[in-house]
Parts: sequence; structure tokens; C-alpha cells
Amino acid sequence: MTKTIVFDLDGTLVHSAPDIHAAVNRMLADCGEAPLDMPTVTGFVGNGIPNLVRLVMQARDIPADAEPRMMQLMVDHYTAHPADLTRPYPGVVDALTAFRAAGHRLGVCTNKLHAPSVDILDQLDLARFFDVVIGGDSLPVKKPDPAPLYAAFEALAPEPGLYVGDSEVDAATAENAGVSFALFTRGYRKTPVEALRHHFAFDAFDDLPAWVAQNAVSAG
Repeated sequence: MTKTIVFDLDGTLVHSAPDIHAAVNRMLADCGEAPLDMPTVTGFVGNGIPNLVRLVMQARDIPADAEPRMMQLMVDHYTAHPADLTRPYPGVVDALTAFRAAGHRLGVCTNKLHAPSVDILDQLDLARFFDVVIGGDSLPVKKPDPAPLYAAFEALAPEPGLYVGDSEVDAATAENAGVSFALFTRGYRKTPVEALRHHFAFDAFDDLPAWVAQNAVSAG
């Protein structure tokens, strides 16, 4: 049975889209642009702030030379308010508590910048569960490159364990890293569950500890 579990953050541990949406619309307002709705912005989540900003710019037909200013505005707005509206998904705290009680070592691997990731975990009282947090700026590359996930596992134990995520990026990261993957189906995924490589799909965190306890999870 795996002793190490690494989690994605946005759309997996926490529903962060409301704060991301608010920051995007503050950024757009600063630039004299109309706001975007929540479903549109949520569809842009998963590959980090630079990619999100580029997609927002495309949606509003904003010239490419505005990107540096918009990037800075987005970072400033989001880091100032990363957890006003963000909340853990139901069952997350109980699941993490159960994993720690069972002796698992836990980490986070996200494409979100490291500083706001840690800030969110602190503000939501989740940081106490995790031994390592790898952000989108922790390494020169981001998911789906496997290097960030490898780094998270290496900080926890000699051997990789289980990765838990919600998206196409997470499924590809697990596949690229050759590790087992549990897919949380209530996150920000756009692809049908059956189209994503996974070992276990779940829509409630209450189900995850029992599955981990009952299944020998190995790389592959």
C-alpha cells in the first residue's frame, strides 16, 4: 500500500475558481475591459496564471503587447485575495486527517504559483497536513511535465505513491510520471472521465481513504 500521496490543489483539494474569477475581473476592469463569467474563467484554470492570462486576453481580443501588464495585475490581485471565497471540497479535511492518522506522508503539486498556494493552505488550515508544496514556479517546468510531481514524491519518500487530481493536466502528469492516479470528478475537468487514464475515479472525498486502504497502489 502506498505511503505517499500527492494532491493537486485547484479543483482537487479546494474550489478556488471564485477567487480566480474575481481576480480576473479586477484585472480586466483595470484595463477597461468587460468582465468574463465564471464558467469561462473556470475553463481556463489548470495550466498556471500565465496561460490563464493569455486565454483571458484571447477571449477579450486584447493585443499581445498588453501581456506583461496584465500578468502583473493578475498576480497582484490574486495574491492579495487568494482565499476570500476559496473553500476545501466537502470531505477533504476528514480524508486528510484519516491519511495522516494511517501514517501517510502527503504533498501538494500544483501549477499555481508557490506563494499563493501556501497562503491558501495556511488560510484554510490545510498546511498542517502537508510535508511539501511544489508550485508552478518551483521548477523551470510545470505539469504535465513529470518533474514537479517527481520532486514532490522525492521530498516525501524514496518511491512514488499515488497522485490525486481533477483535470486533463493531472491525468497526463500521472501518465508521464508512470504513477497511479485517482481522479476527483467534481473539479475542473472538461474531458469525460472514461477518456482520462486513471486507477480510481471518485466524486466524494469520503470514498478515497477506503479505496487507498483496500488497494495496493504502485507505480505504473
